[in-house]
Amino acid sequence: MSRHRIRPAQAARVAAAHMAALLAAPLAALSAAPLAAAPAHATTVYVSNEKGNSVSVIDVDTLKVTATWPVGRRPRGITVGKDGSLLYVCASDDDRIDVLDTKTGKIVRSLRSGPDPEQFIAHPSGNPLYVANEDDSQVTVLDIEKNKVVAEVPVGVEPEGMGLSPDGAILVNTSETTNMAHFIDTKTFQVIDNVLVDARPRFAEFSQDGKWLWVSAEVGGTVSVIDVETRKVVKKITFKIPGVTDEQIQPVGVRLTRDGTKAFIALGPANRVAVVDAKTYEVQKYLPVGQRVWQLAFTPDQKLVFTTNGTSNDVSVIDVEALKVTKSIPVGLLPWGVAVSPQ
Repeated sequence: MSRHRIRPAQAARVAAAHMAALLAAPLAALSAAPLAAAPAHATTVYVSNEKGNSVSVIDVDTLKVTATWPVGRRPRGITVGKDGSLLYVCASDDDRIDVLDTKTGKIVRSLRSGPDPEQFIAHPSGNPLYVANEDDSQVTVLDIEKNKVVAEVPVGVEPEGMGLSPDGAILVNTSETTNMAHFIDTKTFQVIDNVLVDARPRFAEFSQDGKWLWVSAEVGGTVSVIDVETRKVVKKITFKIPGVTDEQIQPVGVRLTRDGTKAFIALGPANRVAVVDAKTYEVQKYLPVGQRVWQLAFTPDQKLVFTTNGTSNDVSVIDVEALKVTKSIPVGLLPWGVAVSPQ
């Protein structure tokens, strides 16, 4: 067996190469670690683009659009399934609800919705889905798993806003032309009361304890706070913004913090979100956002609020603690609805 002698210079090079390999290994492992440790379902924001016929997907960590998914025509209402694996989108001009796989962005099925689905809300269990049918003056109750209409509930003219009590017992629909909030028993599917509010109510939001219902009136320029037990309006919140006309102040989307201390209210063409003390009903601050703000959604930890700004084609990000707009994110054409994946 022949032997190969290693010269001193060669030995030094071999040792140096060996040391470099040892140092590189942990660095490579560190660079790969974040990918391996990434959660299966990071928090994601989904935005329906009404004129773009698409959904923009925003990563909450980077605050960047990571994908744009095609859907049916004139998408408005949007919500995420209970486990975050499915996304539901009202394709209003196609009279259907598109169901997308949130991993692939592909439409996996379409659901019966009744004509012109505008907004919807899911039962706390995830099923059924309650759908406002604007052209048919009704609310459709849809079993998602069976794709079967369980009930059709007649309501006022041009129904849109949909709110559901935390226990799932009371559904509220707002009718834009009738100017009412309709209280519906989810067991009997019967309207049990109608509460008159100001002109063109667009959104209904229950407080976390189920005691209060907030209803925005776009043309009336107010938000009515309703005692759910008595079904009486206990307060009408009005808004005054220096340099903005009363006609431009058009309340639409409403979101309440879980602790019941604050309300965030989208004011449409006023290009502001009002922050309201939910105990005193006093406006604390007006936050400038994009143009024609429509809807809002919290992240699961309620540290951020995302707003859809229809005519500026972007989304504003609000820091809840600081009460400050921190970023604007370009999305598709005429963003309308917004939903956030569960934690």
